[in-house]
Amino acid sequence: MKAEQLRHPKPRRQLPLVGMPVTPGIAIGPVAFAAEPKLEIARQKISASDVSAQLHLLDDAVTQARKQLTKLRARLANLPEESEAEIGPLLDAHLHMLGSSRLLRMIRTTIEDRLVTAATAVLDVTEAQAAAFFGESDQKPEPGDLARQAEEVREFGRRLLRNLIRLPFRSFVGLPHGSVLLADALRPADAALIEPTHFAGIAAEEGGDGGHTAVMLRALGIPAVLGVNGLVAAAREGSTVIVDGEAGVITLNPGRRSLAAAARQRADFTRAQRTLGRLRRLPSETTDHVLIELQANLELPFELPMVARSGAAGIGLMRSEFLFMNRETLPDEDAQFRTYREVVEAMDGDPVTIRLLDWGSEKEIDSLSAAGLIPETHEVNPALGLRGVRLLNEAPDLLVTQIAAIIRASLYGPVRLLVPMVCRTGEIALVRDALSKVWRQRQRLGQRLPTTLPPLGIMVETPAAAVAAVDFARRCDFFAIGTNDLAMYTLAADRNLPPRYALYDALEPAVLRLISMTVTAADAAGIPVSLCGELANRPEVTPLLIGLGLRQLSMHGGAVLRVKRAVRASTRTACDALAADAIAAPDALTVHLLLDAHAAV
Repeated sequence: MKAEQLRHPKPRRQLPLVGMPVTPGIAIGPVAFAAEPKLEIARQKISASDVSAQLHLLDDAVTQARKQLTKLRARLANLPEESEAEIGPLLDAHLHMLGSSRLLRMIRTTIEDRLVTAATAVLDVTEAQAAAFFGESDQKPEPGDLARQAEEVREFGRRLLRNLIRLPFRSFVGLPHGSVLLADALRPADAALIEPTHFAGIAAEEGGDGGHTAVMLRALGIPAVLGVNGLVAAAREGSTVIVDGEAGVITLNPGRRSLAAAARQRADFTRAQRTLGRLRRLPSETTDHVLIELQANLELPFELPMVARSGAAGIGLMRSEFLFMNRETLPDEDAQFRTYREVVEAMDGDPVTIRLLDWGSEKEIDSLSAAGLIPETHEVNPALGLRGVRLLNEAPDLLVTQIAAIIRASLYGPVRLLVPMVCRTGEIALVRDALSKVWRQRQRLGQRLPTTLPPLGIMVETPAAAVAAVDFARRCDFFAIGTNDLAMYTLAADRNLPPRYALYDALEPAVLRLISMTVTAADAAGIPVSLCGELANRPEVTPLLIGLGLRQLSMHGGAVLRVKRAVRASTRTACDALAADAIAAPDALTVHLLLDAHAAV
């Protein structure tokens, strides 16, 4: 090769790569890599005289990990509320594991009994515990609740191992301001270290739009795309890249035309975001004046400021699991009451729907284990196991305590009580009976109570509940449709399966027909029905949901204004026609095409 060619290498051609869109927006900037030093551990034996020293090394690594996580936890206070809501529970779970957890006890025992180094014990125990989530199968697990939980155990182990061998973590210090961060993988803890204003965009080879990292990136508001195959090998440090976080496209080495088009898209997106903010005080109604009530889902209390900023008309789904997690004993009535009251008072007269504990064996809740309320053996298929109301049926004291706390909180604002995982009418009868008994008992004790019992409703998240909606409507005060689980149970497919399998899609006509059946039954009985699953977050689906008859939607607080914009651009007649066509469609692909055609009109 000639010297002249070496001094002036030929520019690389423009290369588009496709991934999963995570955060909408357009980013243009130079490529910056943040590689993490590779973790390599050699398994080693030790003599009995070395055990004490290895245990001391483990203690030092645990202390260091606790400092790291505590510092990271404090840092979340400076990030958007959604970031804290997403990664906070993960950090709390890891901090718990660094205490008197069974996992740490097993690591210590392994050092003592098998005479191995602390690093060997951490590696072997965490890998064994991660593998145990999948039973005896040798097959690589697909993404899902169990896979995520297994990965959290491995991540806990990786942190200890890096501290043991003094190997640094990934660092973003020194990377150019305004650059586009590219990586092979980003973990939630990595995302928590990212300054929202430092990077123009983010892309990674691994990950999808439903994981913890994706939620973190959405909270940060940085245009992001995950699951981009071949990204790191194809990109060059410092070369220009375009990130289209809405289309899920990464353009390496863009030409002049592509750069100009991206710049126009970025300007259009910025203007659209400003326009969106003006919708906050406008009514949520179609152009022909059909009111659609938009509420927010609440994972944790510190999301409340974000809910307030969203303009949501109440909380359509408050998950109560956080009250039971990362603690060794069950929360008593007073502890639950204080939390519920805080949320109810913060909503200042807007309704709050509190869902009863929805435990499933894919979730680690030590307080339930310590109380002997969950099976000792690991459930092979937790989605079909002892979860939701099924567990509450086996733990009447747990049910009564939660109901009593919710009744007391309803003195401070409108509250509704929601029962999860209902399949049989006897299950709602069980909860209503418990609600009445607690009410009468507190009346006899002279306790101050609201004038009426809180409305009692069910999550319609199983085909059984949807098919029997007419029967349930006679026994309930309201319905809340959970499309995530409803689609999973209807299609027998986990929503975290890779998209290439095309097995999970909540827009399958079979799922839409179950939603329609539920709405029809609720309307006939004169009870309200809302939809609080992932479909509610998607503005492009809003006209279809209106056409299916839904007049209440509950979603992530960050989606409220985008959905309101979709509501205000819709007409009931067009929405009804869209829904009729979608229900009659042969498959989800046809439904997607119908939505595209509707949006283009």
